[in-house]
Amino acid sequence: MKKIILIFSSTIIACSSSTDDAPLNKKPNDTSLDFKQEMRDFVIAISQYGKANNPNFAVIPQNGIELVTLNGEDDGSPDAAYLSAIDGHGQEDLFYGYNNDDQATPIEDNAYLRIFLDISKNAGNTILVTDYCSTVSKMEDSYQVNNTAGYVSFAADDRELKGIPNYPSVPYEENDAVITELGQAKNFLYLINPSGYTSKVQFINAITGTNYDLLIMDLFFSDGNAFTADEITMLKEKANGGKRLVISYMSIGEAEDYRYYWQTDWNTNKPSWLEALNPDWPGNFKVKYWEPEWQALIFGNSNAYLDMIVAANFDGVYLDIIDGFEYFEK
Repeated sequence: MKKIILIFSSTIIACSSSTDDAPLNKKPNDTSLDFKQEMRDFVIAISQYGKANNPNFAVIPQNGIELVTLNGEDDGSPDAAYLSAIDGHGQEDLFYGYNNDDQATPIEDNAYLRIFLDISKNAGNTILVTDYCSTVSKMEDSYQVNNTAGYVSFAADDRELKGIPNYPSVPYEENDAVITELGQAKNFLYLINPSGYTSKVQFINAITGTNYDLLIMDLFFSDGNAFTADEITMLKEKANGGKRLVISYMSIGEAEDYRYYWQTDWNTNKPSWLEALNPDWPGNFKVKYWEPEWQALIFGNSNAYLDMIVAANFDGVYLDIIDGFEYFEK
């Protein structure tokens, strides 16, 4: 799980409690809920909505890989409905960073995750791995072992994901192809914290000076202003004349009090779907992600998060806190 704290706009939107305009209608306090299935259903609904607007819209959940099997176990049968609704999987810490950054992930943890990842890969999905390592030899190893496994990878030298790594000097398997779908990408850049850039222009110039096939970024710049469709179109240009995909990060398993949708009175008058503060990430709160009011913030109207991403001309969405089911299962 990964989060970056940024200061975003305080724009307020109304969150309806009516199930008429809610994406899903679930019983909010049903303790018999299958929390894994509720997350699968949420991701599937997001996929259906995004692809209704753009059939090529890529949906990539990060972590929570256990959802690929019907029972959530590594020996379970593949969940065909979930696997067909998504286009890829993001996985952090597969070979480096699981316990500590710049340290190899324990063999048993790597093997466990790869069982699930290969189920998704064998279903035709692209696997995007982010390893957290900064030693050059470990970064090189990360790229090599991921490539051997059939995964597309990014060796992040900073867990805050706030810049373009100095190494390698050019993207792994750099090319000048026009990338039109996720399966064509040979490399990617994961940069969702633009706070190191003084302006959108500086950020755009830095990205367009590279040849990454895929960029995962935030919808918002660090000053709270959303990137426009024209700006995203510019970001799709590689320096060598090729084109890249641009994917927006979006957390769906936690609410973030620095996002545009946050209402200040929630600090004292908590909505029914808002749960405990995540002690590891200030400003981030667990949510009952199956509740209609939360899902209405994510998609289904012009002010919803996903709708803003689609309107900004992103090629897809990178869904975080997919493993939010773990909080409710404990």
